[in-house]
Amino acid sequence: METETVPTPAGDARITWHRAARKARLVLALGHGAGGGIEARDLRALAAGLPARGVTVALVEQPWRVAGKRLAPAPKTLDTAWTALWPALEKPGLPVVAGGRSAGARVACRTARGLGARAVLALSFPLHPPGRPEKSRAEELTGAGVPTLVVQGGRDPFGRPEEFPAGTDIVEVPYADHGFAVPKKAGPGQEETLEVITGGAAAWLDRIA
Repeated sequence: METETVPTPAGDARITWHRAARKARLVLALGHGAGGGIEARDLRALAAGLPARGVTVALVEQPWRVAGKRLAPAPKTLDTAWTALWPALEKPGLPVVAGGRSAGARVACRTARGLGARAVLALSFPLHPPGRPEKSRAEELTGAGVPTLVVQGGRDPFGRPEEFPAGTDIVEVPYADHGFAVPKKAGPGQEETLEVITGGAAAWLDRIA
């Protein structure tokens, strides 16, 4: 694991690299959400599990998090920073899959085509605000222009799996909420839940690599 600081027009961003344990096939770049950082359980699980399968995982911290601010800036600023740090993600000379959780997934979808991303991994995509299905963000998802996998909790208030447009490539994480937490009374435990996320992402990456 190594950390790299990358200057952007929005301030310094930070990339934490989890290098592939064997010959890398691609880089998976993952941004965080608006309410947290790269310590999110799904991001940690992917960074821990995928390098053994030939995937280098780059966890990206947006400048507002690096600066210690509590509130995320406007989407345009997030996209600007992500675009500026993209060359650092391409340095290994491998195909780059853009991704992230929640707001980070939206950034990946909005910028994928323009940056030449190989694909998009959207974790907990916020399809709509809780209780407001009419405020759909489906166009961001369907407009990514590259192969896209959604990994979504079965009880995510920002959009349950069955609410997504027909034809969406999706992995449902049973009983999980927006942060992929599962209630104690649920059948699968937290570790099993993380294995669903990692296994689903790994199988999809195998297909597109």
